Amino acid sequence: MNNRILQSLETIVGSTNVFADLADRICHSYDATGQEYLPDVVVHAETTAQIAQIVKLANAEKIPVIPRGAGSGFSGGTLPVEGGIVLVLTGMDRIISIDEDNLVAIVQPGVITAKLQEEVEKLGLFYPPDPASLDFSTLGGNVAECAGGPRCVKYGVTKDYVIGMEVVTPTGEIIHAGGTTMKNVVGYDLTKLFTGSEGTLGIITEITLKLLPKPEGKKTMLAQFTSIDGAAEAVSAIIRGKIIPTTLEFLDATTIECLRKGSGLDIPVECRAVLIIEVDGDLDILDKQTQRIADIIQPLGVLTTRIAETAQESDDIWKLRRSVSPSLRNVAPDKFNEDIVVPRSKVPDMIRALESISKIYDIPIVNFGHAGDGNIHVNVMVDLSVVGMQQKVDNALDDIFQATLDLGGSVSGEHGIGITKAPYISMELDEATRNFMQQIKKALDPNNIMNPGKIFPGTKISNSLSDH
Repeated sequence: MNNRILQSLETIVGSTNVFADLADRICHSYDATGQEYLPDVVVHAETTAQIAQIVKLANAEKIPVIPRGAGSGFSGGTLPVEGGIVLVLTGMDRIISIDEDNLVAIVQPGVITAKLQEEVEKLGLFYPPDPASLDFSTLGGNVAECAGGPRCVKYGVTKDYVIGMEVVTPTGEIIHAGGTTMKNVVGYDLTKLFTGSEGTLGIITEITLKLLPKPEGKKTMLAQFTSIDGAAEAVSAIIRGKIIPTTLEFLDATTIECLRKGSGLDIPVECRAVLIIEVDGDLDILDKQTQRIADIIQPLGVLTTRIAETAQESDDIWKLRRSVSPSLRNVAPDKFNEDIVVPRSKVPDMIRALESISKIYDIPIVNFGHAGDGNIHVNVMVDLSVVGMQQKVDNALDDIFQATLDLGGSVSGEHGIGITKAPYISMELDEATRNFMQQIKKALDPNNIMNPGKIFPGTKISNSLSDH
């Protein structure tokens, strides 16, 4: 390792925040994908000024910089595929301010999502984005991936709440985008550019978020259907009925079968699809809304409808959804978790396509997700120790993504592209569009140091950390 670079990093952040031992590097070599790439060094930053100095050094020496929060992503966005500096931002975890008059919060990128939600709700406010990882994922990571969650059918995704940010550019400058006002049309909308950029265009060091008043209450219901078509039609019928639920989660027949075998839950054999529906708002309208929903969906092949009357009954309904992931362990030891999205009216067509692909390749495919916005979590379950299984999975994924696009969908709804989806980006984006995006990357990051190898396969850079 180049001692000169190491000493420069220690000068910037202090020796206690620079980790070059193998054990520390291994701890930051993987994420939720399970793939591993060893960084050359791990650095913990505590201020924007420190990050700017680190990036200036890295740019001059052509060293990759990989910003990292909790490392909970499913697309490999924080993997140091070309080595370099893993820059950990979890120490920048202050909620700087919560403005109750203007419904705005300013936070550092290391703030845990659930922590912000907890703090604003104490004040009667509400931050809606709720990714499944909210108890440990950081807001910086949520913004970098434009995270979603079950509530986005009503409230939208992370980008709908980011109104301002501070960013360290790939050349080490500190810039500001947006602000604390809801209206701002001065210059380009850089907040939208950086949101969802997966750390490839800069490092977000401060985030300004829009808040809402907290809904007075919520109510949960569960409906079992004789077919996925009935469940999908129910979603459209509810929205046509001028009700936008907070969440509309679905489980398909394969998922339900996993639950029967793996969790011991009592589900009728006639049940081929489940919807978990939740509404929120003023207490005096919740009963009216849930009853209206029950009336709307009843003619669509409903077996049973259950409306929770207490918090415990609501939790019991959500227990069904939480039981899905543990039940998958009984299907196969290895899982490929994809997050495709199609127009919500096309969900039955997509499920049928997935069932067909499952039969063609003789591999289980378990599907569940957010019916309200057509976001399907597709779980290809296999045993990779079987000879030829990886090729079978690759072929199945090609077919899955092509079927998604044929239905007017997208290969990634909320997990991002990272490295796992990069081979498929050309299926969705034409060459002119990809080239335009890459021109933006090249203009902002001329030395390709900022999280290289993500989204687009990039040219490897020669870095100085391994020089002697």
